[in-house]
Amino acid sequence: MSETVTLTMNGRSLTVAAQTTILDAARQLGIEIPVICYHPHLTANGLCRVCSVEAGGRVQAAACVTACSEGMTVQTDSYAVHRTRRTILEMLAATVNLAEAPHILALLAEYGADAARFPDATRRESPIHDDNPFYRRDYNQCINCWRCVQVCAEDAQYAFALSFDSRGYHTTIGTFMGDGMTDTTCVFCGQCVGVCPTGALKPKRQALLEQGMNPDDIFYQTRLGKKKR
Repeated sequence: MSETVTLTMNGRSLTVAAQTTILDAARQLGIEIPVICYHPHLTANGLCRVCSVEAGGRVQAAACVTACSEGMTVQTDSYAVHRTRRTILEMLAATVNLAEAPHILALLAEYGADAARFPDATRRESPIHDDNPFYRRDYNQCINCWRCVQVCAEDAQYAFALSFDSRGYHTTIGTFMGDGMTDTTCVFCGQCVGVCPTGALKPKRQALLEQGMNPDDIFYQTRLGKKKR
């Protein structure tokens, strides 16, 4: 098996190490491919598909998980690719509150995505989980990118406090049997909050500041909350 493969991307020839993903190969050429669920320190899963490209005649190849192959022809910015990304962004905007996801809002603007193109789409609705002194969970803002699940599990913490629940459209991220975070294996390391791209997971103090609470009261409340654990 050859240790390198040669492909053509946007008309430019490139030789890369075997198993290099299309996303990494594009970055070697200075070609920008948008990502949402991808995080450089987590296992890529190709869940959101915003990084879709044309590869070997296939339009919806997720660049973050598709390996380059010998003789492959890739288009990262064709009309079909642009339309695919725009539709994915429109579907996200129609079903999830993206108000605190500046990166995704920027992509919506860049691709001319019309958030009202799916008027019959149902917004996901979930109660806000405020069940611990450290962070708040608002799954109305969750896009199921899986970053928090990955960092909580094999990719970093090995706590396995977060996981998927339900199937299909009703899939959500939560805890086993819907337990409060203090009843799970969560160690409150904060890594899930750090990798969340939409504000679905937010530090408790930040949430309280945004609600207008006095910093001194926040200190007392969070300290009190910790003592009650």
